[in-house]
Amino acid sequence: MNTAAPALHRRAFDATVSKQLEASGISPLFSRLYAARGISSASDIEWKLSQLPSPTSLKGIDAVCERLIQAITLRQKVLIVADYDADGATACAVALRGLRALGAQVAYIVPNRFEFGYGLTPEIVALAAHEAPSVIVTVDNGIASVEGVAAAQALGIDVVVTDHHLPGATLPDTPTIVNPNQVGCTFPSKAIAGVGVMFYVLLALRAKLRERGVFTTTTQPDLNRLLDLVALGTVADVVPLDAVNRRLVEAGLRRMRDGQANAGIAALFEVAKRDVKKATAYDLGFMLGPRVNAAGRLDDISLGIECLTTDDPARAAEIAEELDRLNRERKGIESGMREEADQLITGTFTPEQKSIVVTDPTWHQGVVGIVAGRLREAHHRPTIVFAPGDKGELKGSGRSIPGFHMRDALDLVSKRGPHLMRKFGGHAMAAGLTIAEENFAAFAKSFEQVASELLTPDQLEQRVESDGSFALDEFDFDTAHALYQHVWGQAFPAPLFDDEFTVMDSRIVGLKHTKMRLKREGRTFDAIRFGCVEPPPQPLRAAYRVSLSEYQGVQRLELIVERWWPVS
Repeated sequence: MNTAAPALHRRAFDATVSKQLEASGISPLFSRLYAARGISSASDIEWKLSQLPSPTSLKGIDAVCERLIQAITLRQKVLIVADYDADGATACAVALRGLRALGAQVAYIVPNRFEFGYGLTPEIVALAAHEAPSVIVTVDNGIASVEGVAAAQALGIDVVVTDHHLPGATLPDTPTIVNPNQVGCTFPSKAIAGVGVMFYVLLALRAKLRERGVFTTTTQPDLNRLLDLVALGTVADVVPLDAVNRRLVEAGLRRMRDGQANAGIAALFEVAKRDVKKATAYDLGFMLGPRVNAAGRLDDISLGIECLTTDDPARAAEIAEELDRLNRERKGIESGMREEADQLITGTFTPEQKSIVVTDPTWHQGVVGIVAGRLREAHHRPTIVFAPGDKGELKGSGRSIPGFHMRDALDLVSKRGPHLMRKFGGHAMAAGLTIAEENFAAFAKSFEQVASELLTPDQLEQRVESDGSFALDEFDFDTAHALYQHVWGQAFPAPLFDDEFTVMDSRIVGLKHTKMRLKREGRTFDAIRFGCVEPPPQPLRAAYRVSLSEYQGVQRLELIVERWWPVS
């Protein structure tokens, strides 16, 4: 299915905007990269925290602050109900650390994904009631918890919802909701992660307490200490890196590089064999995030939360080792599921199909999202992977392609067949859902129909987006270092360049990677293509990233080749 080599496209950019950015002192290379990513002003790429929007524009923020101030003043117990991924774990850690610093009595619970499923359900409320809280605060969930909020209120427990997921047609019946995606909210970032929403609630709460004389600017707690957690959750949740998210991530990375990371984050860098003093968004997304997520996927995310909330380096190191072990176990499960899914696709699917929907009775529901992402990358189709749940249910996770809004597509499936899904929710690029096992075939057919209607041939074309040629006069350590340290991610992709090279030599390393020396205009480069053992064409056009590799303390420039094509 979809086996043709992806087409190479160069990103368009406004040359006038690029020249304006150059005139403001930005290098020609970065001016071009920024213009291709929608940056039109030098202020859009400044990293000052003072440029962050005010929390006051968040709908519901005053009501939320008032209820939390009441809880702090009356010494009422606050209970955090968190989600079981890295965004939920970091949001929970931010809530615990921040609310305690502001004077609250606070504890937390996280639903075990295999027992209770997602969000503040009535079952979770019953569990929470054993803690006798006066207030429940949801982090990274709750906007769809209509029944759960009603159940809490019936027990006399108030609920504060902090979330970023897209709301459904009906909101929970409470005035204490902060979610930038709810109707009528004027907060400028609709892409902020759950951890960012909770951080903003703390900023607003601190300001209100300061107004009431509880703190002064000199006695108030330093909430900037939480920015490493905010950065980790934001990158790990793969939300679009708009200006707000880029500033939050950059601020968190700077704290890490300055030796101010909390004990858990420092320990995760250590087990990942990465240098926290050189922390990048790549480290957060591909090294730390998966280790935190592994706890929620295979065991209990509470382990990840404890790692992020302990101030004891020895305990943090112990937990980080366990998270690393779980991540290795997760990789093994994922690899087996991916191979089986590929076999299913090879035998079942045709190039004409617009979606992938697969399941197997042996699959692990904690890993379905990762496998869906891998299949989506390989075949460039909206993909949903299901694994068995309880009582004849299938638990699914979906990953989408640009131009296809996954949650809206599921909403359309639901409207056409209300019986097909028991529940669903998510974003444009990712979603979760539960269906009855007997509805699998009907659901797959309906989802394929929706994908066929919404997707254009252009959107279904697998393509490699390049930033064009890399000028050799800019190819030096300073530029490579600037590229390496920059905040890149979802909707603000890391630069990918393309040029023609002569292959000087190549060899297989580590049984599955191709190491090369490439020559361009008289200059030779070290290069590697991971996960590929095919002999490179000669000559070739390579789509590549510029990287800094380090061996025995010596840094070298290296090209990471993503794709290659023969030059005719």
